Amino acid sequence: MTFKKPTFPFVILWFTLILACSTKKEVSTPHPNIIYILADDLGYGDLRIYNENSKIKTPHLDQMAKQGMRFMDMHSTSSVCTPTRYSILTGEYAWRTSLKTGVLWSFGPLMIPDQKETVAKLLKRNHYQTAVVGKWHLGLDWQLKTPYQENQIVKNEWGFITDYNEEIIDFSKNPLRGPANVGFDYSYILPASLDIPPYVYLENGTFTQPINAYTEGSNLEGDKDYDFWRPGPMAEAFDFYNVLPTFMEKAKAFIDQAQKKTAPFFLYLPLAAPHTPWVPETQSQGKSAAGMYGDFVEMVDDQVGQLLEYLDAQGISDETLVIFTSDNGPYWKPHHMATYGHRAAADLRGMKGDIYEAGHRVPYIVKWPGKVKPGSITHQTNSLAHFYATLADMFSTPSNALDSYSVLGDLMSEEGKIESKPIVHHSSRGHFALRFGDWKMIEKLGSGGFTSPVKLPTPEGGQQERLFNLKEDPSEKTDVSQKFPEQLELMKQKLDSIQQLNLISAR
Repeated sequence: MTFKKPTFPFVILWFTLILACSTKKEVSTPHPNIIYILADDLGYGDLRIYNENSKIKTPHLDQMAKQGMRFMDMHSTSSVCTPTRYSILTGEYAWRTSLKTGVLWSFGPLMIPDQKETVAKLLKRNHYQTAVVGKWHLGLDWQLKTPYQENQIVKNEWGFITDYNEEIIDFSKNPLRGPANVGFDYSYILPASLDIPPYVYLENGTFTQPINAYTEGSNLEGDKDYDFWRPGPMAEAFDFYNVLPTFMEKAKAFIDQAQKKTAPFFLYLPLAAPHTPWVPETQSQGKSAAGMYGDFVEMVDDQVGQLLEYLDAQGISDETLVIFTSDNGPYWKPHHMATYGHRAAADLRGMKGDIYEAGHRVPYIVKWPGKVKPGSITHQTNSLAHFYATLADMFSTPSNALDSYSVLGDLMSEEGKIESKPIVHHSSRGHFALRFGDWKMIEKLGSGGFTSPVKLPTPEGGQQERLFNLKEDPSEKTDVSQKFPEQLELMKQKLDSIQQLNLISAR
């Protein structure tokens, strides 16, 4: 058999193809898959890695922290959930909208307008597959029966619609707007909290089962804790005890499908736990020393551990950035602490809803193999609103999110890139506080949330503002405003300047 000598053009073509392939392999720097896990009402002191005296075992999250970076001074933008979720996705404080107190309820409309930039839209522009699986609680545009009365629409004092009476919701029709309008290719969601109706899943904007049943509620005589949920419409087969495993299975299913494509994926995974109802599955019950709440937290830890093990089994852990945090502080009252001896917020003052540290300081763990140094810790003050700017920095894209600053320097331990920025805290009742460096200024007396007293009058000859040095007084026990009047005035001016920033209404 004789072989013909290759012609010159063929040799050139062959060599060019080989060179192109090898060059692509050498210079290609694909962006990581990104998974953002948002627990619901998890306390700063619930995880053992943050609080050695925790009565709850969290081995998987502790291990994740050892494999990545732990943020010691991270804060949600609000002490309750809807406004924090808005900030995570938009990089802006929700109090700039007309949702200036509280949260959306059962049937409040989508609060993120179509023209608003979001994390999901940013990632889609950078060729990511995007998905949200979990608790949404940012509103859906439900279809209404007609006619209806004006008094069947619930508005706040700024004219913002927070809810519609369930009598005028047409449950035979799917909502018109939701996660797809915010930039998510795929969605599998619970509309609001697990204790707020309707109790139903929607997949890509469509009910997975018809809303044809009604629950009379659970544990309505208690303190809105334990296995508490409100009465309301539900899907007939809805199982409160299986919501967390359902979300995790749907998350894995999305990852399975995403891996069939070459583009990286972004999975926003907002859990409905350990928010009430505390509904640990049977095999998790009685395992902790902190009652049903502790059992539910341990179930969260176990489920997150299973997801991390799944990433290992799929061989994609090394190319996946995983973030774990919470939307606000814990719903854990003094009588819970007295009963179980567990401090869900460690030694921080207050609880969920409050302007105090326990209301908004949250655990924040980042695992990014090859990028984030294992076992690293940062004490830099940061906010959950910073997620948008961090991603923009990763893609070398300018960020226009008003309240977002990149923490990429923190993650890479690039000390020279880290610049302290003031951040604003906001309580469920609309109280403000400013954090800058070691200093925290609270604008009004009272917790502004769930801890009594909520509000207090101005004392005769006194003032509303309080000032704390958190480096020396992390539990906010001593008001030093009289001792440092110049620092107090500086903090007031900084808060006022941030509040006065001009921003087109996000209504």
